[in-house]
Amino acid sequence: MSYLVLARKWRPKSFAEVVGQQHVLRALINGLDQNRLHHAFLFSGTRGVGKTTLARILAKSLNCEQGISSTPCGECQSCTEVDNGRFVDLIEVDAASRTKVDDTRELLDNVQYAPSRGRYKVYLIDEVHMLSTSSFNALLKTLEEPPPHVKFLFATTDPQKLPVTILSRCLQFNLRRLDLTQISEHLAFILQQEQIQFESEALTQLARAADGSMRDALSLLDQAIAFGGGEVSSDTIFQMLGSISQDQLTTLLDALLQQDAKALLTQAAELAALGRDFSVVLDLLLGALQQIATLQLVPDMDMPESLSPQLAELAKDFDPETIQLLYQIALNGKRDLSWAADPQSGFEMTLLRMLSFQPLTPSAPDTGDQTLKKSPSPSKPAVTSPPVSKAVSSEASPTSAREALKQANSGQDTVASPAAVPPAPEPAAEPVQQSASSAAIALNEPEPEPAAVQATEIDTETVTADTLISVDLSPANWTQIIAELKLSALTRQLAENSALIRTEQQAVHLSLSSELGHLATDKSRQRLQAALSKKLGQELKLVFADPTDNVQAGPTLAVERAEQAAEKQQRAVDAIQNDPAVEFIKNTFNARIIEQSIKPID
Repeated sequence: MSYLVLARKWRPKSFAEVVGQQHVLRALINGLDQNRLHHAFLFSGTRGVGKTTLARILAKSLNCEQGISSTPCGECQSCTEVDNGRFVDLIEVDAASRTKVDDTRELLDNVQYAPSRGRYKVYLIDEVHMLSTSSFNALLKTLEEPPPHVKFLFATTDPQKLPVTILSRCLQFNLRRLDLTQISEHLAFILQQEQIQFESEALTQLARAADGSMRDALSLLDQAIAFGGGEVSSDTIFQMLGSISQDQLTTLLDALLQQDAKALLTQAAELAALGRDFSVVLDLLLGALQQIATLQLVPDMDMPESLSPQLAELAKDFDPETIQLLYQIALNGKRDLSWAADPQSGFEMTLLRMLSFQPLTPSAPDTGDQTLKKSPSPSKPAVTSPPVSKAVSSEASPTSAREALKQANSGQDTVASPAAVPPAPEPAAEPVQQSASSAAIALNEPEPEPAAVQATEIDTETVTADTLISVDLSPANWTQIIAELKLSALTRQLAENSALIRTEQQAVHLSLSSELGHLATDKSRQRLQAALSKKLGQELKLVFADPTDNVQAGPTLAVERAEQAAEKQQRAVDAIQNDPAVEFIKNTFNARIIEQSIKPID
């Protein structure tokens, strides 16, 4: 006897053997047991989920010699012939090969005749959406009022192509894709019955490759048994499918976390040497990133048993924003893989993008030996340092400090913000007295003589912490400074919706409305604080006021942009309203202007 493939050998012969689809089984079983039977049934769903199988079991239930029930005996002549595909009153038609209206008319000519042996004459039309429009029209009248001894069973993978006139005459059952657990457990059951050794991880990989189709899973299982020489192991499945193990996947994610480019490229080369399919690898990477994102947002959610403990640990180490970014890059990388010079280079480029575009938390400037310190004499006027060497000028001070040095060498006693106002003109000859609280800050080098200070033209700096804060941060220039910061995601929203209240020493007091309080997470605060510190060249501390306090705060960047957008919109509306050509059209055609459709031109 010839070998019978697993998909045919283990095809369900009763409703109890069907895997999943409980929402469909419940309706069919109740209808059969209560003898409330419709004359037309439509089964829709992707390939291999059980459409034709359910239709055959329904036909067997209708014609079982023991009577109509949801549990046909399976032993009578009618049940046996249905299982073997030889039942004369079950007419199976492949609509994909019989699309012409003449074929449908020939089929319907025999509808009026009573069944030869069974209780009902059952017409099972597979891929019914392939029928032509004329065929559907020929079927309509018979489908609406068929003889009492006729039942129509339709199966289709694309119900959207069916005319609504056909859909309205049928009971519609949409079969769902099977999940990984349902497929892998059924494969395990079959292998146990076949007495074939297997590994659970291998079945999970087969279930994932089947993409919700039990028939595809059984076909892959047949291939895996042949490929593995009578066994189903993880290694053989990885080779057959071109996929990777959980350990290899975890290694990739760990290298991304550590930002180790060498380890990523080494791993990519190993996968290429093993002949892995990089499109499949990206699919697995996308699935892992989705599981990590789910764990981060819903830590107490029940996750599948296939989720490895390493992914749970990585969920604690990765930032949620980074995971979202990596997912998007992997998605784009899979789309662009076919356009790459070769799959390996496309995969490697995707990994390198993941490294290059990961957000980096700004760190405090490395001052080293050039650390700014207060002068030992607080009452003494601020004095600038001597000419700075080339090494110092290229490494030490941030931009705002260099601007302060230029102005100090011009004889000024205060520093103007480079982002807010242009350099002030030289002050009058009358010296300006500095208070003791405004102690001078100088580079850690010996103080020069005044004459040497006036002669130098190299950038040097003498500025107090209080002066830098009070000038560089004010409600007037707060929004401009925020607009210049390089921020992303949640941190950008926090910065744009925060208003400056005041500055005290190194502390920057901010206000945030209560309805936007969720933006002020610990990570977003730290990143905003680091970005401001880097922008202004010194360590700052952000202090957010209590939303319930009635404090006087300056404008926010978000409000300013909203006002600017509203102003632009109003100007656009006014321009349209005052346009002579528009006025002529209104008067000529009795037209009106829809203001919601007016958009400003940038």
